[in-house]
Amino acid sequence: MTVIQADKLTKRFGKFTAVDHISFEVKKGEIFGFLGANGAGKTTAMRMLCGLSKASSGLGRVAGFDIQKESEKIKKVIGYMSQKFSLYEDLTVRENIRLYAGIYGIPEKEISPKTDLLLENLGFSSEKNTLVKALPLGWKQKLSFSVAIFHDPVIVFLDEPTGGVDPSTRRQFWELIYDASQRGITVFVTTHYMDEAEYCDRVSIMVDGRIDAMDSPTNLKKQFQSPSMDGVFQQLARKAKRQAD
Repeated sequence: MTVIQADKLTKRFGKFTAVDHISFEVKKGEIFGFLGANGAGKTTAMRMLCGLSKASSGLGRVAGFDIQKESEKIKKVIGYMSQKFSLYEDLTVRENIRLYAGIYGIPEKEISPKTDLLLENLGFSSEKNTLVKALPLGWKQKLSFSVAIFHDPVIVFLDEPTGGVDPSTRRQFWELIYDASQRGITVFVTTHYMDEAEYCDRVSIMVDGRIDAMDSPTNLKKQFQSPSMDGVFQQLARKAKRQAD
């Protein structure tokens, strides 16, 4: 089942083409890595798919909804975690979960048991009354991801979710991603860490607004005769001409 479709999706800002006729599909439950150097256009493309920015041309569907005409419906069935921590630091862990549960429209009678289960699964039960600002960065990131999928979305969009955290915490974070994928949640993730690209089912690599390569990490390494995804990325990134997204 296809849950994300893009057909010649394009975004222009005046004479500048940030996203240039990109086309791809993502299947249900897939972990899809959306890679590119700063300035490649990946964040702009993600914002269009999330219904946060209008495309200049081309077609796109997310969870069956048209990104141009049904953006509000898309927002109800997706989760989103930005590279900047998005929870409320002056609320406790439990208060944040309950707040977002209400925003996502989870029935009141389900919120408490779901909250308790989440806290237990994360090992956060003893920290439920701790202000979020007092948590280590890695804990914040895991909590933010868990809140983003608290309503069991069809797709979760992750914009560089592990930026700034240590390798051990990044591995733990990816365990949460694998668990979400096994539950049928599609994961659309951007990352600067090429070792994380190895964890994806498929990856696309954008250069100057276009998708220059897309396949499984294994196939891409064979195609570019590289022992690592970092080598693949470096070969493509050298062609980039622009500097900022």
